[in-house]
Amino acid sequence: MKFVAYERAKQGTGASRRLRISGKTPGIVYGGDGQPQLIELDHNALWHALKKEAFHSSILEMELAGATSKVLLRDVQYHPFRPLVQHVDFQRVDARTRMTVKVPLHFKGEEESTAVKLDHNLVNHVMTELEVNCLPADLPEFIEVDLTGLTKNATLHVSDIKLPKGLKYISHGRGNPVVVSAVSPLVAEEAAPAEGAVEGAPAAAKTDAKAPAKAPAKKK
Repeated sequence: MKFVAYERAKQGTGASRRLRISGKTPGIVYGGDGQPQLIELDHNALWHALKKEAFHSSILEMELAGATSKVLLRDVQYHPFRPLVQHVDFQRVDARTRMTVKVPLHFKGEEESTAVKLDHNLVNHVMTELEVNCLPADLPEFIEVDLTGLTKNATLHVSDIKLPKGLKYISHGRGNPVVVSAVSPLVAEEAAPAEGAVEGAPAAAKTDAKAPAKAPAKKK
């Protein structure tokens, strides 16, 4: 994907606020051999681009001052309650340097699996993205996960996914986590009546109170 950025001369809270009022979003580009570069982007164009999955997970072409460079979106800061992007960070991409990035998972074949088709299992997507390390040229837009072989009450782990060439999964010490699980639907059972109880019979009243004792007769 390609986007257009513009050089930003001023920085600071006041300058950024004025930019946002004028319909621009402040940002920065860092990494690589160059120094951090202050930039600004058209807010509406950025807002629509951020709705696309590829803008978050693929190498982007940034046009700046007549030159095009490859960057990766690294951080987005949103306003707490308004539909407003307050700041964006991009990282320059070096074709010879490996990078770590999160790649979304796309699931297919779920409805054709025996877990769903025959056993009516519910499929729970425990993970929706994988963090991988790779060279920029090997970075895919998404990783496809085939669920056609999923069976009753089965689980699919990271080790069961065939990663594209050049990708290495970053586990952060979590071992081999579950990506997908098939679970049988819960069936609510009606509570059985208590043993020996007669339907419709009124409950016997219980009382622990004793009848009051008669007062002793007075002597004449």
